[in-house]
Amino acid sequence: MKACIDIGGTKVAVSLNSGAGLELLGRRSEPTAKTGTNDALARQVLRMIDEACADTGIAPATVERAGVSSCGPFVIRDGMVEVAAPNICGGMAGPARGLPNDWETALLEAPLRTRFSQLRVENDCVAALEAERRWGALQGFDHCAYLTWSTGIGVGLCVDGRILRGKNGNAGHAGHTFVSDNNEALCGCGNVGDVEALVAGNAVARRFGADAATLLARAKAGDPSAQVTVDELCRVLGRALYNLVATLDLQRISLGGSVFWNNRDYLLPRLSAQVAGKFPALTAGSELVGAGLEDRVGDYAALALVV
Repeated sequence: MKACIDIGGTKVAVSLNSGAGLELLGRRSEPTAKTGTNDALARQVLRMIDEACADTGIAPATVERAGVSSCGPFVIRDGMVEVAAPNICGGMAGPARGLPNDWETALLEAPLRTRFSQLRVENDCVAALEAERRWGALQGFDHCAYLTWSTGIGVGLCVDGRILRGKNGNAGHAGHTFVSDNNEALCGCGNVGDVEALVAGNAVARRFGADAATLLARAKAGDPSAQVTVDELCRVLGRALYNLVATLDLQRISLGGSVFWNNRDYLLPRLSAQVAGKFPALTAGSELVGAGLEDRVGDYAALALVV
C-alpha cells in the first residue's frame, strides 16, 4: 500500500493506493495546520493517514511507501526537506500577513521518515508535472510546464525531457518573480509586488475586497469593473507565462489550480492572448491548455511520485 499526500497552502489531502491502477482509497481532506509548533503539519499528515486506513479497513503497518506533493519553497536541513511556504509559515513576512504562527519553516520529511520505509517528497508543481506527463495533457511533450493558479502561483518545468529541480528542489517558483512595477501588495515570502502577491487566490481578496470566486463571477456576469480587474490579473500572469515560454522554449503549458480551473473557459483565452504572437520566433508552436487531469491533478500528483 502507498500513501498519496497533497499539501497546499489551504488544504491537505491524503489517500491510499494499492498499486493496482489509479484508484485512490479513503481520501480525506482538511484545512492545512498552521498553529502550534512547526511539526504540526507533519503530525496532521500522519494522523490523516491513520484515519484513511481506519476508513478503508487497511492495517496502517501495510502502508510502507509515501509520495508527498507539497507547496514550497523547500529548505534542506540535515538532508531533509522542510517547507518554507509563504502561505503556511507566518515568520517569513511577519504579522502583516496575519498567519497564526511565527514559523520560518514547517518540518516535513524528517517526521515522515520515521513512519515510511520509502518516501519521496517533491514540490507540488513538479509532482503535478509528472502526473500530467504520465496521464494528462502533457503526454508526449519534452519541453513543457505545469502552472497552478490557486492559493499561490507555482510551476513545474521540463526541458529536453528532463524535469528541472535546482539546488533545493525549488526550480519553477515563478510566482516569486517580478513582471510588473506594481508594488502595492505584500507576498507571504516578504516580497512586495511579485506575481503571487498580485494575482494569487489569496491576494485577490486583500487587494480588491472580494475573493477570487466572487470577482470572477462578477466578471463573467458582465460587470465592467470586475472585467477590467480580471484582465489586469491575466496581464500580470500572462507576462509570467510568456517569460517561461521565451526562456525555456516550451511547447505546451498545462494549467490547473482552483482559481484557473473553476473559471477556465473565461481565463484561458485571456491568458493565451498575453503569449500568442509576442516574438513569434519564440512563441510560435507553443500553447496553453487546461490540465488533462482536470481538478484531480493534486491527487494524482502524489501518486505519480510512487508508481
